[in-house]
Amino acid sequence: MERLQKVIAQSGMTSRRKAEQLITEGKVFVNGKKITELGTKVDLHQDEVVVNGIPIEKEAPVYFLLYKPAGVISAASDDRGRKVVTDYIETDKRIFPIGRLDSDTSGLLLLTNDGEFANLLMHPKYKVYKTYIAKVEGVPLRETVKKLERGIRLEDGKTAPAKVKVIRSDIKKGTSIVEISIREGRNRQVRRMFEAVGHPVLKLKREQYGALTLKGLNAGEYRELKPHEVKRLRELVVT
Repeated sequence: MERLQKVIAQSGMTSRRKAEQLITEGKVFVNGKKITELGTKVDLHQDEVVVNGIPIEKEAPVYFLLYKPAGVISAASDDRGRKVVTDYIETDKRIFPIGRLDSDTSGLLLLTNDGEFANLLMHPKYKVYKTYIAKVEGVPLRETVKKLERGIRLEDGKTAPAKVKVIRSDIKKGTSIVEISIREGRNRQVRRMFEAVGHPVLKLKREQYGALTLKGLNAGEYRELKPHEVKRLRELVVT
C-alpha cells in the first residue's frame, strides 16, 4: 500500500505536489469513490485510480540512459512529426525524458516512467552536476573562465557557480574546446552563459550526469541503468 499522491506521481502523470492538489480538489477517484484526503493509501494491483477521468496503471519502473543525437527533440512525442528521444528506445513502458537537451545539443539524457524519480532529479534545490563539452568561438581568457565559474547574470537571474576548464584552443581557427559542469537546468543555459561572455557555442554535448557517462555508447544508442546507478542518483537528491 502506498500513499495516493505518490502513486499518481510515480505514474508520470504529474508531480506529487500537483497530485496532492488534484486530490484536495476532488479530481481523484479510487474504485469509483471521490477521494479528498491526502493520507489515503492504495494498491494499484487491486485498486482502480482515476485522475481527471484518466485511469492510471501500475508499471514496473524503468530507467534508461540515451546518447541523444543532435537534431532530436527531447520529448515523448511531437505534433510536428519530428524525431523524438523515445523513438530510439525499445520498450512497452510509457517513458519520458528527465529534463531536456536542446534539439541541437547531443549527449547524455535519462528517460524513465518513474515520475517521482524524475521530479526529484529536476527539482532546483538538488545539486546534481551535469558536465558538457562545448566548442566555442574564440579563446576564453582566464578572467572569462573565472566569470563563468562565479556565475553569469542572465535575464532570468544569476547562474550558480560552475566548474570550467579550457581543454584546448585553436588559434588559427579561432575556436576552443571547453568543459563546463553546472548544477542547474535552465533553458539553453550553457549556450546563454557562453554567449554572455562573448564566446558563442558552435557545438555542444552533455558528457556526464552525476557519475553517469556515455562510455560504450554511440549516438542513438542506449542502455538501461543498473540498480546501483539508480540508487546512487537517489542518494544524490535525498542526502
